[in-house]
Amino acid sequence: MNRQSAHADLIDSLIQEWGEESAELNPEAMSVIGRIIRLGRQFESDAAGALKPFGLHYTDFDIIATLKRSGEPYELTPGELSKAVLLTSGAMTAALDRLQYAELLTRHASQLDRRVKSAKLTPKGQRLALEAAEARFNIAEQALSGLSKSERLQTVSLLKKLAS
Repeated sequence: MNRQSAHADLIDSLIQEWGEESAELNPEAMSVIGRIIRLGRQFESDAAGALKPFGLHYTDFDIIATLKRSGEPYELTPGELSKAVLLTSGAMTAALDRLQYAELLTRHASQLDRRVKSAKLTPKGQRLALEAAEARFNIAEQALSGLSKSERLQTVSLLKKLAS
């Protein structure tokens, strides 16, 4: 049986097992990446749980939140939305159709290019975006409650460095 400290986690166990199985593998990078992947999955699951009472999928929330953040008139083209939301054009169309059916947004021909249908939040969509964002922010706050302000800032800095 593997002996681990009180602070050991699943990733420590995996790294230890690989070390015992194959000494030529350097586990240092995987000790970081494994934790990032694991946290990402947990944070995504928590976000989905926070959005469930609102009847929203994470991508649907992302779209209405992007429209709400854009400010009045809360309207963007699918191309503009795609810059902020990581969806294929087909997935974007399906999501916009769902949100329109739920009366959270309307779609109409753009004044600049009639071939493009802009998406605009309805008053119902504006309210839901704000309520769901509050729940989403609360879940994020809970997830980071164990970190001090300086630890949060350091984490942000390190994650930005990894992402660049």
